[in-house]
Formats: sequence, structure tokens, C-alpha cells
Amino acid sequence: MIVAVVDGMGGGIGAQVIALLRQDLPPDIKIYALGTNSAATTNMMKEKANRGATGESAIIYCIKKADVVVGSLGIVIPNSMMGEITPKIAEAITACGAKKILIPIMDNEDIVVLGTEKKPLFLSIKEAIEKIKGLL
Repeated sequence: MIVAVVDGMGGGIGAQVIALLRQDLPPDIKIYALGTNSAATTNMMKEKANRGATGESAIIYCIKKADVVVGSLGIVIPNSMMGEITPKIAEAITACGAKKILIPIMDNEDIVVLGTEKKPLFLSIKEAIEKIKGLL
């Protein structure tokens, strides 16, 4: 199984996700750190992802191989993360056949997601990890 973790900006959320995946999942699960920029990829790779790739083309290419995609809700919204999620990245993620586990946090003040409970980021990430474990 390949779990692709997509993040931008500084990669802090993706790094937390990968750290918990490494802690909770069997070692044979491959984790791809897909960053919109090199800082994001570097920070995710520090948490022992198997492979890392940076930028629009790399994300579009690698996402096709994933069985599960994890990231904030913004990874499927064009121009989120201050424009780092390009329309092509958002389209590739939504169109790929992988199961998408989206953490309901947004950096875009123009979009409001109803029906989500406000809770600490760590708890949302733990919930995402539990969903992934359920897919094994």
C-alpha cells in the first residue's frame, strides 16, 4: 500500500501525519511525501517517508500510484495554501482512484465547511490515521 501525504507551505501538518503513520502502521506501508515546495517536502522527509517529490509535475505523477491520499482539505481546492495548490494539483488529487482522507482545516477565509467539529489539529490527524488503519 502507498500512502501519499500532500502538503505545502512549511509541511508541518504533513510531517505530523507522517510521524504518526510511521508510529502506527506496519513498516511495509510505503509513504510518499509530496510537497508543493522543497521546504514542505524536506520537513516531511525528516519523519521518514520512503520517498519525496516536490512541485506540481511530481505531485501529479506520483499521486496516480497512491492507494490513499492524506492532507488538509485545501489539497483539493484550487489556489488554496496561498496559491500553492494549483488547479492541476487539485484536479489530479480529486481524479485519482485513491481513497482521500482530508483533514478539515482551511487557510482560505472565503470557504466555510459546515458540519465539522472544531477540535485540536492533533486529534484530527489521529482520526485520519485511524481511518487509514481501517483501510488496511
